[in-house]
Amino acid sequence: MLDIKFVRENVDKVKENIKKKFQDEKLPLVDEVVEIDKKIRDLKLKGDNLRQERNSKSNEIGLLMRNKKIEDANKLKEDVKKINDILIDIEKEETILQEQIKEKMIIIPQMIDESVPIGKDDSENVEIEKFGKPVVPDYEIPYHADICENLNGLDKDSAGRTSGNGFYYLIGDIARLHEAMISYARDFMIDKGFTYCIPPFMIRSDVVTGVMSFKEMENMMYKIENEDLYLIGTSEHSMIGRFKNQIIKEEDLPIAMTSYSPCFRKEVGAHGLEERGLYRVHQFEKQEMIVLCKEEDAMDWYNKMWSYTVEFFRNLDVPVRTLECCSGDLADLKVKSCDVEAWSPRQQKYFEVGSCSTLGDAQARRLSIRMKTEQGNKLVATLNNTVVASPRGLIAVIENNYQEDGSILIPKVLQPYMGGKEKIEKK
Repeated sequence: MLDIKFVRENVDKVKENIKKKFQDEKLPLVDEVVEIDKKIRDLKLKGDNLRQERNSKSNEIGLLMRNKKIEDANKLKEDVKKINDILIDIEKEETILQEQIKEKMIIIPQMIDESVPIGKDDSENVEIEKFGKPVVPDYEIPYHADICENLNGLDKDSAGRTSGNGFYYLIGDIARLHEAMISYARDFMIDKGFTYCIPPFMIRSDVVTGVMSFKEMENMMYKIENEDLYLIGTSEHSMIGRFKNQIIKEEDLPIAMTSYSPCFRKEVGAHGLEERGLYRVHQFEKQEMIVLCKEEDAMDWYNKMWSYTVEFFRNLDVPVRTLECCSGDLADLKVKSCDVEAWSPRQQKYFEVGSCSTLGDAQARRLSIRMKTEQGNKLVATLNNTVVASPRGLIAVIENNYQEDGSILIPKVLQPYMGGKEKIEKK
C-alpha cells in the first residue's frame, strides 16, 4: 500500500505505474483517493479549529464562573456543547472516509522498480542468466510420477481416496529424498547466516491482508470454518506477520530468517496434463527466506537472496536459469521479482522452482512494521525468497539425476541426510 502523501504529490507517476501493469481499470481510484484525502484533511482542519475554539470558550467559562457571571457562563456552555456535537459528527464522517480510502488504497499497486521490464503477463518475462549446462540424455526420461511409482515412492490413488485430487503419499526412499532436500536447505541457509524458525501454520485475516492482495488470498488460501484463521500458503505470511505493530531498533536490522513450513493452496482453475503428478498440488513443504532491512539495503539483499537459490540447486546438480518478472506478472505488492527455474531434461525446458521478491515498504505499511531511528520511526523493507519448495524441487532432482536403469543418483550434498546412500533403486 502506497503512502497517501506520495499519491497526493505524484498523481501522474502513480497512474503511469498502473498503466505499466496493464491495470487501466484502476486508474479512477487515484483521483478518488486524492478527493477523499482532501475531504479528510479539510475535516481535520475544521476539527482542529473547533477544538481550539472550544478550549478558548472553556477558559472563558472558568473566568466567568470565578466572577459569578453565571448566565454568561451558561451561554458559553451551550456553545461548547454544540461544538462537541459537531466534533462527534466530524469524527464519525472521518472514520467512514478513512475506511473508504483504505479500501481503495489497498487496491492501488505498489510502485515497481525502474529496472522491471514492461510486459502484459508471464509470457513476456525476460531471461537473465543460465547456470549449469542443460543436458538431455540419450535415453528416455519417464514422467516424474511414473519414476516415483516405479520406485515404490508415490501413491496418489490412496491419497485420492483419503483426501481427493491434488494430494499424495510419498513413501520410502523418495519420501526420504524429499526430506533430505528440506533438511539440507535448512542447514544451507543457516550457514549463510540466517536464523532458523518454524512459524505458526495458521494466521488471522488481518495478517493475510497485510502480506498479500485480496485477490491472491481468495485464489490461494483455505479458511478454517467458523474461525478467523487461514492455513498459510507460504511461511512468508506468518514470518512477516510476526513483526506486526512492532518497532524494531535500527541497530537490530537487517533481520534475516529462514523458515520451514507445510503450505496449503487451493490452486483454483484447470491445469494441463503435465501437472497431473506432483507439479501443482494442494499441500507441499517449503524452506523459505525472509529479510527485514532498511529500504536503501533492499536491492542488495534481493540480489543475494536469489543467488542463494541458484547456488542451492547447483549443489543438487540441477541446471537453472533466472527469469525477470515483467510488470504485468508482478503481484500488486511487489517492487521487483525474479523466478528461478530448473531444467527439465524430460520436457527439454525450464520450469519454476522458486521466486524472489522485494516488496519495498508495502507489507510494512499494512502491518505497521517500523524501525526506530534518531530521526523518528520509519517503515522497513521486506523481502522473501524460496530456498526450495517440494515436490517441485524433488521433480528437478529426480529428472536431472535419473539413470537409464531406472535408478536415481543422490546428489552428494544430500547423501549424509540419507544415511550415506548414493542411489535409489527399485527393491
